[in-house]
Amino acid sequence: MESQGHWTPWLFLALFLVASLLMLWRLEAMSAGGFEGTVLGTLVMPYCSGMGNLIFAFILGQTGGNGADVMINSLVNNITNMTLVLGLPAIFWGMHVLPQKKSAAGKMKKSEVKLSAKAKAKAEAKTGGKGGKEHELNRLSLLLTLTAVLFFTGAVWALGRKGSLNFNDGLVLVGLFLFWQVFHIFEVLKANVRQGKSHFSLMLPVNLALLAVGAYAIYVSTDWLVAWVQQQNAGFISAKHLGWLSGWLMVLPNAVLAFYYAWRKQPEIVYASQVGDAHVSIPLCLGVYCLYHKMAVPAYFQTAMFLLLGATALHMLFVALFGRLPRIAGFALVAAYGYFLKKGLLG
Repeated sequence: MESQGHWTPWLFLALFLVASLLMLWRLEAMSAGGFEGTVLGTLVMPYCSGMGNLIFAFILGQTGGNGADVMINSLVNNITNMTLVLGLPAIFWGMHVLPQKKSAAGKMKKSEVKLSAKAKAKAEAKTGGKGGKEHELNRLSLLLTLTAVLFFTGAVWALGRKGSLNFNDGLVLVGLFLFWQVFHIFEVLKANVRQGKSHFSLMLPVNLALLAVGAYAIYVSTDWLVAWVQQQNAGFISAKHLGWLSGWLMVLPNAVLAFYYAWRKQPEIVYASQVGDAHVSIPLCLGVYCLYHKMAVPAYFQTAMFLLLGATALHMLFVALFGRLPRIAGFALVAAYGYFLKKGLLG
């Protein structure tokens, strides 16, 4: 690939996208094989959709790259996820974490016409109201995950107010992320014990192996693309905008994931995957780089933090009160992303 001249950057870009889609394909297979949406979105998808960001932080940490690029990469990733990537599906398809009351009422009327009182009682006894409980559990899980975004972003804001993040700050951020993951692992294990379920199957090692192949391909392509951009000295595609360019590139798999599951009317996976991916960038990616080198924060750090905290609070408000993200909120989030671009790129 490196011998293809002007085509080489495009080939490595294609390798990155194909590897990302490979991982998303196997995630879809795991979802179809029994992984629940919240489990898949919280414990598996974040590492896959956020693998590029994590590898980017690792590469720049090892090579002594500019820490500000890692910070910008993480801010671009999280703010894009929490505003644009979640706002557009709300505009086009709707983001109903809880079923719409109108359609639910319609279904109840039809069932009352078709079923006798005895048959209806049997149906209710058989289902046990699992559908409604599952949606409510998804909402509670999502609210917990959004709360974690508030705490993680707040921690980064508090630690970065001095203008930089150091080794000790990195230990705190990585520790926060690991605690969060261990907490979720035990929650999943507890749920499996209660329900007598297991997410392990004969295809699991195969899927994990293919995910590892995709992760390695992402590492190879990211390593080459970072080195190539760092060698460019003029134009927008240059070392000056490495953080922005890498952040947008690594958001592409997330956008594909969000639009696909939004189109399939599975907003719980859309939400959980994007919010979970935000945890990988902030705090994990920042913490990983700080374990290697001190990191300076950009001039618009405060603005970006407040924008991210505000977007997260907006999601929590609508999910908690209405169980959905309305279209008008989607437009507001897209407008907020435009404001972020203006402050970050134009000053």
